[in-house]
Amino acid sequence: MNHHQKKISILTTGKGFNRITRAVEEVVSESKIRTGLCTIFICHTSASLVIQENADPDVLVDLSNFFANLVPESTQYIHDTEGADDMPAHIRSVLTKTSEQIPINQSRLALGIWQGIYVWEHRASGHRRDIIVHISGV
Repeated sequence: MNHHQKKISILTTGKGFNRITRAVEEVVSESKIRTGLCTIFICHTSASLVIQENADPDVLVDLSNFFANLVPESTQYIHDTEGADDMPAHIRSVLTKTSEQIPINQSRLALGIWQGIYVWEHRASGHRRDIIVHISGV
């Protein structure tokens, strides 16, 4: 079994979805692995990774609105060191994921036709987000 690992970084511009599918596909291509597994991990606690609809942007808007209602920004939280959006961002991250696993088939991510990989920024301001991409297989 072979392994390949790379850190990619993106700059977010505030709350919302940042598609990283192409960046992850490039790491898969670099790995030269034909059959295996791609694990991606975000090194942060106020952003998350999701695999979601990549064709209709309304899906992403609806998800954002749902989470804004589910986890509102308010002064009810004890942890507010970095602002009113800080603790809600941590809660949203807990409710989503910090890692994803995607099979590799014929040197390509085995995503469905309407699936894309996103960093979901939960903070109001932009941040540099580091993602570890680990590929294993043959």
